[in-house]
Amino acid sequence: MKIREVVCCSVAPPSATLGLGSIALYDIQTGSQLASFKQTSASIHSTAIVGTKAEKGGLIVASQPDKAILNVYTFQKEQLYLKIVLPEKLTCITTDTEGRYCAGGTANGKIYLWEVASGILFNAFDAHYRKITVLRFTLDGAALVSGSEDSRVTVWTLSSLLDNDLQHEIPTPYCTLADHTLPISDIKCDTIHALIRANMPIDFSLLFEPQLWEISSTTLLATFIFPQPITILAFDLAERAFFAASQDGSIHQVNLFRQRKNRMGHETGSLEAVGGMDEGGAMRIDDEDVPTRKRLISAGQEATSLAISFTGSTLLVGTATGVVQVYDIPSHQLIRSINVQQGFAVTHVCSFLKPLDLVGQMTIGGPSTTDNIPVRPISSFHRIRDQASRDAHEVPVMLPIPSETPVLRGGLPPYDFLADHRFFMGQQSETGATSTQSLQSRIAELEGELASMKQNLTKAKGLNDAMWETVVSSVLGSENSKTREEETGESRKSKKARVNGK
Repeated sequence: MKIREVVCCSVAPPSATLGLGSIALYDIQTGSQLASFKQTSASIHSTAIVGTKAEKGGLIVASQPDKAILNVYTFQKEQLYLKIVLPEKLTCITTDTEGRYCAGGTANGKIYLWEVASGILFNAFDAHYRKITVLRFTLDGAALVSGSEDSRVTVWTLSSLLDNDLQHEIPTPYCTLADHTLPISDIKCDTIHALIRANMPIDFSLLFEPQLWEISSTTLLATFIFPQPITILAFDLAERAFFAASQDGSIHQVNLFRQRKNRMGHETGSLEAVGGMDEGGAMRIDDEDVPTRKRLISAGQEATSLAISFTGSTLLVGTATGVVQVYDIPSHQLIRSINVQQGFAVTHVCSFLKPLDLVGQMTIGGPSTTDNIPVRPISSFHRIRDQASRDAHEVPVMLPIPSETPVLRGGLPPYDFLADHRFFMGQQSETGATSTQSLQSRIAELEGELASMKQNLTKAKGLNDAMWETVVSSVLGSENSKTREEETGESRKSKKARVNGK
């Protein structure tokens, strides 16, 4: 099995009378369906994915818009794995990258924070005045960022929300980004530097002006003015660009770097970052040097979800008609269209590597993975805060399965992992000639070593034979001399006896 990239998309009906939606996995290369999880109709920002890693199977969690229910699925089977009853209906959910905690927001502005493995409700507090529209954990898991219809973006440190000594106090946010006037529709977060644990999110309201902030200093780095209202964003983790989509299907690519100019206004040939602490002013996309039409993607219909692929080479656009469009980012060409469910809106789309424990898939070294990779621990979420449960809380630890050969994360041997990585990145053609030359040189080197070893073996055999002949001749010579001495002594005795007899 080669490492392949999959597209995960969730669809929901425009009205409850059309039935339930689903969550499906598709191969990004061929567009074929790999798995389908039924009985769910998660709305926008109501689906979270926990990947398979560290010898633990992944999870898909989806909150239902019409009831206080959280559906949980695993990659190992398409049936519903667990149905969790919640304290109230959630408008959005999110999980951290490690799958340890799950946070949910409500229409009343309340945030719930659970531990996934034990189900303990660590905190529940009023965070906003109106409906919470989006929740995001930072990539390092240090903070939780919330956006609401009250036009505020609030950052909460996870350590303060989990602190036992602060359970009877109202949580204090790390900072509040209140430079907005309309409801927040989306938030994207990215870690700037792991050492200082500072984060750079992009947050924007249903307005023409997305904004770029730095959390560590609560500084507005840049504001981007678009010709149409922006609804959703996709942010490149390498901080090269982001994509902004509007309701008419127009998707703008905004580069976060530009050509550096000198004082005379001439380009110097080097690049510089867009925005910064010294320039937090507004930047019009139409006024940039590169024409807007060259950076504009027209989906032809309303875009309801947006994501950049795992490799960063393609853009995934979910539409209101149940179609996921895959675009090549450098050329902005439509590669393929994936028909998920006609007439249903794509509320969530993302991309990741194909899970090793995906149902019906073969793995390297074995016919099935459902018996080798256990499901990640998850329990029913508590609906009230219980101090006794927190005091008696035990952290479950899943020990890895011992193996005779070293195995990387996810169960792939090192050699197979490197080979699959080369295949996945499409570098076979570039490395083919180099690998052939290195193989030929290696063969010549081994042949030279073999010839040298044969010569040494011949010399060793000759030396051994010479030593053997020397030892044999010396032993036989000593025995012959002893025999001659004995014969001489006996002849002397016989002569003496004859002389005495006479």
